[in-house]
Amino acid sequence: MNRKSKIALIILAAGKSTRFPGNKLLAKINGESMIEKIVKTALGSKINRILIVTGYEAEKIKQLIEEIKDERIQIVYNPKYEEGQSSSVKTGVKQVIEEADAVMIHPADVPFITTEDIDGLIEVFEITNAAIIVASHRRRHGHPILFSSKLFGEIMEITEEKHGLKELVEKYREEIVEVESSEYTTIDIDTPEDLDKRILTNL
Repeated sequence: MNRKSKIALIILAAGKSTRFPGNKLLAKINGESMIEKIVKTALGSKINRILIVTGYEAEKIKQLIEEIKDERIQIVYNPKYEEGQSSSVKTGVKQVIEEADAVMIHPADVPFITTEDIDGLIEVFEITNAAIIVASHRRRHGHPILFSSKLFGEIMEITEEKHGLKELVEKYREEIVEVESSEYTTIDIDTPEDLDKRILTNL
């Protein structure tokens, strides 16, 4: 691959966060919301496009994101978000299916990743053109996960009943390229306690 690979980052921001009182993506981390933090991190990377797929409390998230002025950002609403994460993945991929060489899928509740984590996957894709590239830390898979355009057709067929993207990851397990990344690629926030713990450890 050359350095002009078109890679889109799809940030999944549609869920209800049932274990978190209120919308956890609006929770503050050092003065900014979780969703703002991950978007700003992505803007510091080499990514070409950033798609934020919304659902639950979409307007609140939209208002925050619209304050970040950057032409790479696109907000996409998933009307079927209550059906599960697979519908949000497909909503995002559909937007770039004709133009992207690959997509990275990233849940918005994994907010502490670094620009280096994102760029590391891009660099490996440009060298290997691998079907699936996973950010991992000490052999533990995390996020984001990059999927080559070779798999877009199969991504558009995923369902919650077949465990969404996990089915593809399992199918192509032998071809997956792992990229050693920061520990933050494996840290998701499910509860207020999770968030407090991470903030107290100087994140």
